[in-house]
Amino acid sequence: MAGPGRRPTRARRPAPRVQAPVRDGGDVASVLARAVREVESAVERGRVVPAVRTKFQAVALLLREERARTRADATRSESRRAEQLKRLDGIAAILARVAVRDAGLMALLADDAAVSDAARSVRRDLMRAAGIASPAEEEAPPPQPTGGPVSERGVVPQSVTARQLSNPFLAPDYSAPRPVKARPRRLAGWDLLGPLLSSFERAGAGAPACMALPVPDDRYTPPGQQLMPHQGGVVGAAAAGHRTFLLADEPGLGKTAQSLLAAEAADAYPLLVVVPNVVKTNWAREAARWVPQRAATVVQGDGDTVDGFADIVIVNYDVLDRHRGWMSDLGFRGMVIDEAHFIKNKASQRSQHVLALSERIRARMGRPLLMALTGTPLINDIEDFRAIWQFLGWIDDKGPLGELTNALEATGLTPADPGFYPAARQSVIDLGIVRRRKVDVAADIPARRIADLPVELDGPAGRSVRAAERALAERMVRQYRKALEARPTVDEAVDLELVRRVARSELKRAATAKTGENVFTMMRRIGRGKADLAADYAAQLARSAGKVVFFAKHIEVMDAAEESFTRQGVRFSSIRGDQTPTARQQNIDAFVNDPGVSVAVCSLTAAGVGINLQVASNVVLSELSWTDAEQTQAIDRSHRIGQTEPVTAWRIIAAQTLDARIAELIDSKAGLAARALDGSDEEPSWGGDVQLEALVSLLTDALRTASEER
Repeated sequence: MAGPGRRPTRARRPAPRVQAPVRDGGDVASVLARAVREVESAVERGRVVPAVRTKFQAVALLLREERARTRADATRSESRRAEQLKRLDGIAAILARVAVRDAGLMALLADDAAVSDAARSVRRDLMRAAGIASPAEEEAPPPQPTGGPVSERGVVPQSVTARQLSNPFLAPDYSAPRPVKARPRRLAGWDLLGPLLSSFERAGAGAPACMALPVPDDRYTPPGQQLMPHQGGVVGAAAAGHRTFLLADEPGLGKTAQSLLAAEAADAYPLLVVVPNVVKTNWAREAARWVPQRAATVVQGDGDTVDGFADIVIVNYDVLDRHRGWMSDLGFRGMVIDEAHFIKNKASQRSQHVLALSERIRARMGRPLLMALTGTPLINDIEDFRAIWQFLGWIDDKGPLGELTNALEATGLTPADPGFYPAARQSVIDLGIVRRRKVDVAADIPARRIADLPVELDGPAGRSVRAAERALAERMVRQYRKALEARPTVDEAVDLELVRRVARSELKRAATAKTGENVFTMMRRIGRGKADLAADYAAQLARSAGKVVFFAKHIEVMDAAEESFTRQGVRFSSIRGDQTPTARQQNIDAFVNDPGVSVAVCSLTAAGVGINLQVASNVVLSELSWTDAEQTQAIDRSHRIGQTEPVTAWRIIAAQTLDARIAELIDSKAGLAARALDGSDEEPSWGGDVQLEALVSLLTDALRTASEER
C-alpha cells in the first residue's frame, strides 16, 4: 500500500540478504529516541499528519525487532544486555504515552496492523542512520483473492439449504443494469489512486462533502412512521436509480432507516447486512419498524436459528468467515455494511470476506445496492478510504473502475493540472458520498431524543444473567404456589392480586437480603454484562461524533468501561461520588477543555446533577435508572443552555432480560410525568413502582409459561 499522500510505489525486487554486523546497539537506541521525541512533539502540537503516523509505526517496528535481538544476543554480558533493554523500555514507554493521545496511533501498535510501504522505507532509513545493514525484507505472502476459497470453518444452516433446494438454478440477473465500462483516453497510463486520495487531503474549508440529493421521497415509509427530510433525500436517490452510497452522517441521524428504505426503493431484497455485534439486535428491531413487510433474520454463531427464506439477513463481522460460502450463492440484490471503518485494514480477514461478498454480488447483479454506513470514514489517514471505495465498486487495487474513470475523463483534466484535484474529489462525491452533521439538519430532529440500542448478552455473561433470572422467577413461583395451597379451591387463572403480594414480599426481602439473587443483584449483573458492549459503542461514537458522556450506576461497571477505553486508546475522565471536590472539578475541566479527552465516565447518581457537560451531544446510558427523572437528569447534563446541537441519549438495553422490562416500565412512568407536569394528553399505563412492577411482570410471565407447558 502506498504511504499517505503518495503514489503507490512499484514492486521492488528483493535485495540480496545482508548479514547485519555485530554491534552493541547503542546507536540504534539513540536514533529511536530522537525519532520518538519528534513524533511526541508533533502529537503535542496537534499535528498528527500522515508522515507522523508513518514515523511512529517505523519506530514501533524497529523497536520490536531491536528488543528481540538484544534478548537473544549471547555475545553481550548480562549487565550490558539489561542496560540496553532498559533504554529500549524507556522508548517504548514514550510510544505508549504518545499512542493514548490518538486512537489512530494506538491502532498502529496492534499485531495485525497493516504496514505501509512508507513505514518500511522510514524503518530502513532509521537503520541506516544507526549504522545497521538492512536485511532483505521478508517477502509478504500474496493477498488472498477476493473470490478465494471459503474458510475451513464454513457452515451452511439447514434452512439455507432448504432455500437453495427450492431454487437450485439461481442464475445471474442479466436483466439488471450492467456496470459501466471504463473508457480511459487522456488519463490512460496515469496513476490515479494517489491523486484521488490526495484530492480529499487538499480540500479547503467549505468544500462540499455531500452528493446532490433529490427531493425527499417518503413513498416507502410505512404507516405510523415519519421520515425526516434529510433521510428522505437518500431514499429518493435510490428510487431514482442511484446504487452506491458512502453514508457518513453523524450518529443519531438515522442511517439505519435510510438504508432499509433505500433498499425498499431499489428493490434490493434479499438484503445482506453486516454489522458489529453490539448493534445486531437493534438492526432487527429497526427492520421490523421501517420495513415491517420484510422478514429479517439474525445470524448467531453457526446460524442454527437462521430463517433461510428471510428478506434481510443480519450478520456480525466476527462470524462472517463461517457463513461467507452460502452467502456468496444466496442471490443477494443488495449489501449494507454498518460501521464501515471496520474494514479499513484490507489485509484483515473480515475485510477480505466483505470485499469478496461485494464482488460476488456485483458479478451476479451488475449494479446492486451497496451502502457503507459510518460516522467515521477515516480513522488513521486518507488511505482508509481504499477498502470502502473498493467495497462500493468505485476502485480496485489498481485504480478507478468504469463509472469513476469516465467521470474523471469528463473533467478534461489530468493530475498535472491544478484544477484536477477539486474536480476529482467532486467526481468521487457524486458517486454517492453523503455526509451531514447534526447541526446541518437541526430542524429535522428533536432537540433531545432517546434511542434504545438492544444488545444480546452472549457467552458466560449471558448464560449467567439468564440463569439468575430463572432462579429469581422460580423462587417467586414457589412462593405463589405455596400460598395457593392454603386455599380450599384453586382457580386455573393467574391471581394478579396474589402475584402483587408475592412481588411485594420479594422486594421487601431483597432490601435486606445479603445473599441470593434479587432484582437489585440482577440489574447489577446485567450492567456488568453490558459494560464492554456499551464502552465499545461509546468509543465508536467518540471517534465519529466527538465527545461522549458515559453513565453507569455501579462502580464495577465504571471500572470495566474504563478498562475497555484504556485498551482501545480512548482518553477519558472519571467523575465519581468518592472524589474530593477538587479532583471532581479537575476531571470535569479535563473533559470540557482538553480536545484529547473523548469520554466522561460518570456515576449516574454522583454526576447526574449539578454539572455542565454540554460540550457533548451524545450520551450513553450503559445502565438504566429506576426512575425516568433520574434518567432525564443525566441527559440534561448535556441538554442544557449552551448546547448548540440536538442531544441523543443512547440507552444500552440487554434484550430478552429484566433490563428490557425495566426500560418499558420507565417509559410508562414517563407518561405519568408528562400528563401531570407538562399537560400532555398521553395516557400512562400505570403509576406503580418500577421495581415492584418488574417483579410482577417476571412472575406473571413465568406462571403463564408454566401453565402452557402443563
